[in-house]
Amino acid sequence: MGLFSRGGGGPTEQQILTALSQVQEPELGGDIVSRKMVKRVAIENGVVALTIELTTPACPLKDQIQAEVEAAVRAVPGVSDVGVEFTANTRRPLGIPEQAAIPGVSNVVAVAAGKGGVGKSTVAANLAVALAQEGAQVGLLDADVFGPSMPLMFGVRGQPEAYQDEQGNPKMIPLQGHGIKLISVGFLVDESQPVIWRGPMVSQLLRQFLYQVDWGQLDYLIIDMPPGTGDIALTLAQSLPLTGSLIVTTPQQVATIDVVKAMEMFKKVNVPLLGIVENMAYFIAPDTGNRYDIFGSGGAATLSAKLGVPLLGQIPLGMAVRVGGDSGTPAVISDAPDAYADNFRQIARQFAARISVLKYAAA
Repeated sequence: MGLFSRGGGGPTEQQILTALSQVQEPELGGDIVSRKMVKRVAIENGVVALTIELTTPACPLKDQIQAEVEAAVRAVPGVSDVGVEFTANTRRPLGIPEQAAIPGVSNVVAVAAGKGGVGKSTVAANLAVALAQEGAQVGLLDADVFGPSMPLMFGVRGQPEAYQDEQGNPKMIPLQGHGIKLISVGFLVDESQPVIWRGPMVSQLLRQFLYQVDWGQLDYLIIDMPPGTGDIALTLAQSLPLTGSLIVTTPQQVATIDVVKAMEMFKKVNVPLLGIVENMAYFIAPDTGNRYDIFGSGGAATLSAKLGVPLLGQIPLGMAVRVGGDSGTPAVISDAPDAYADNFRQIARQFAARISVLKYAAA
C-alpha cells in the first residue's frame, strides 16, 4: 500500500481528493490539495485515514481545518468514518543565504524591546515553551549578555558540554529546560560577576552561540535580544539570519515611543516585523475582579494601527507570571488563573501563523 491506498470497496482516493479540494487553507489561501498539504489517504472498508501537513505545529486554525476536512470527507458516499493526523513542515524562509543559515534550524526570530523592564525575557521564555507545547522543536538563545535571565527563568544550572565534530570544529551541547534547548552566557560565568566586555567580544560570543552550538533540528530558535537599539542590538539585527522580529512593549507612552525606534531599526536592516505583544497590559484584582490599567491603555493597539504591524496579544499583570519567572517554571506551564497561560498560547499560535503567512507569501 502506497501514499494513497485503498482496501475493499467504497469510496476512491480520487473522490476523497476531490472532496478535499473544496477545503481552503484559511490563512494562506488556496485549497489543501493544490497546496500539497494532503500527504496520505488510506481507505479501508469505508474508513478514511488522512495525514495533513501544516506549515507549523502551532497552527491557530488547526481545529477549523480538521472540522472542514472531516465534513468534506464524510459527505463522500460510502465513507463511514474519518481520522485526521497532522504533521508540520516549518521550512527555512526564502532570502536567507545557505551559508548564513544555522544547520537544522528552520526559523530564527528576535524577541526585542525598545527599552528594558517591559518583560521581554518573560515573553521570550513563555513563547518558547508555548510553541513546544504545540509540538514544535524550540531553542532559546539568551543574547542579553549583560543581563542574562534565562538560567533563572528556566531553573537550569551547569555548563554546556563541549566536543569536536567530525571536521574537528568545536561544538557545544545546549542545556535543556521544560523541553527547550537553552544557551546563555549565564551558563558560562559566575552569576555574581558582571560581564565587562566590549561590543566585538559580545558579537563573537553570540556568533559562537549561533553556529557552534549543536542545536539539532529546530522549528524555531528564539533570540532574547538585548534591550534598546544600541551597537550590540544593531549588529545582531544585521548579522543574524532572522526570519523576523517580535516586539514587546507595555501600554505606557514612554515604552511605545522607544518601541518605534526598535521597529525602525529592524526595518532598516530588512527584518520583517512579525507583530507586537503588549505586556503588563492591565491588572485584574483577585479579590474584587476589577480591572486597573496601571500603565495606561491602548498604546500597543495605537502602534499596531499606525505602523501596520499586528498586535498578537496582551499579557496582563499577574503574580503567577512573576513567581514563575523567579522560580524557574514559566507561567505558561501553570494552571493558576493569573498565570495567563492561554494568553501566551494564543500569542504563540498567532506568532507561528504570522511566520507561515510571510514565508509562503514570499514563495
